[in-house]
Amino acid sequence: MSEFAPTAALGVERHGPSALPTRRSRGWLVRRALRTSDALGLGLAFLATALIFGPGEGAQNHFALGAEYALFIASLPVWLVGAKLYELYDHDEELTDHSTLDDFVGVLHLVTLGSWLMFIGARLTGLAAPELAKVATFWGMALVLMTGGRGIARAYCRRRPEYSQRALIVGAGEVGQLVARKFEQHPEYGIELIGLVDDDPLELRDDIEARVLGTTAIVRELVEREGIERIVVAFSGDDDAKTIELVRELKPLHVQIDIVPRLFDALGPDVLVHSVEGLPLVGLPASKLLPFSRAIKRSIDVAGASLLLLATAPLFAVIAFWVHRDSDGPVLFRQERLGEGMRPFVALKFRTMDVNTDTTVHRDFIRSTMTSRAAPSANGLYKLDRSSSITKSGRFLRKTSLDELPQLINVLRGEMSLVGPRPCIAYETEGFAKHHFERFDVPAGITGLWQVTARAHASFGEALDLDVAYARHWSLGLDLLLLLRTPFVLLRQRTGTA
Repeated sequence: MSEFAPTAALGVERHGPSALPTRRSRGWLVRRALRTSDALGLGLAFLATALIFGPGEGAQNHFALGAEYALFIASLPVWLVGAKLYELYDHDEELTDHSTLDDFVGVLHLVTLGSWLMFIGARLTGLAAPELAKVATFWGMALVLMTGGRGIARAYCRRRPEYSQRALIVGAGEVGQLVARKFEQHPEYGIELIGLVDDDPLELRDDIEARVLGTTAIVRELVEREGIERIVVAFSGDDDAKTIELVRELKPLHVQIDIVPRLFDALGPDVLVHSVEGLPLVGLPASKLLPFSRAIKRSIDVAGASLLLLATAPLFAVIAFWVHRDSDGPVLFRQERLGEGMRPFVALKFRTMDVNTDTTVHRDFIRSTMTSRAAPSANGLYKLDRSSSITKSGRFLRKTSLDELPQLINVLRGEMSLVGPRPCIAYETEGFAKHHFERFDVPAGITGLWQVTARAHASFGEALDLDVAYARHWSLGLDLLLLLRTPFVLLRQRTGTA
């Protein structure tokens, strides 16, 4: 049988090296879109500021204002070089989950430094004498327009065919197949998975469409023939020496190579990579939930929950009236959950199901989805189908996550946090592995790492691992990032683009 027979079976067009069309990469597309949006954002910010405040001191006519704007336009390449130095164009091609929020600190630094340099330079040269209020206005507008423009640019890029990266996974064991499933379930990553290769593959799980294309001996040929742009090395059956040699052979082909670390389940979102005489080390930061950090987290919870409760008070009343009219039973659903330190508390939600719904089915579902090899439902999600028990209002509330609004009261009581692991039901701990209990080292939360990165695309066991990763690597920065990303995740889910 031909080495490429599986490729043909998948319906992938075979190309010879000379027949493979030249294809612009994701990096080419995103870098140009971001540079264009940055230049437009900065230019519009300067124009708006100039129209509000007028030209600098000593300018008496429109020509002076035009000259001032022309001078700024001429300085745009310097701004773009500064953005390059802050690595604001370098990560979209390599990182599958990079977002505009990840760029915010770099954009903030760039705009702040650039604004001060403009102010000081204008004063020192005598070309203009801008007021501090004018510079501050430009700073605020530039920050907003650059950030918003980058979001629009990335949204545009994700709809372009060039954004998709053709990928190959080296390793068809449990980890390689897990990566394949995640790629297939998250189209927002922009990964077109061509298949897997392995000298000794495991039987493929039922919930992935990709197929094993052959052994690792054909990787280089696959890269050339199929236009592979990304390779994920995920514990193939080969020994380490052979895998390292394969990676070295692929380096001249200029493909993005991702390596799943051996201890990937012990790593979190804030790992540090450093080195000792060139030997790379992956650092796991110690837990930082110290008394002062805990006090800051609690302050954010109280302030955030109070503001959200005030802002959503009318919505509370509307939802309560709808739930009351929609079906018999209480407006609020009360259930004992386990919070920090496994301390029980009563979690509040808007009722979305009929009263006295049997919990046995949910208990069995949790038990069946404890492993990463658990098969999802027919819709590709790890979500129990309770449609026969869910009320009309409950379907909408669950889809929009508005049923969880009453948990803001739990936050004010100190029983939960805005960000943290999902509050756990006692019987769910029956199948916990030892490390899963680490999730109780931090307060339970309304949103968290699992809710933002996976939601119903992850099995219950995988969701627990994400909760543990959050608990191990908690930081205020991570909390703020998850809070900022939550509305966008809910919006994508609502619009069906997630």
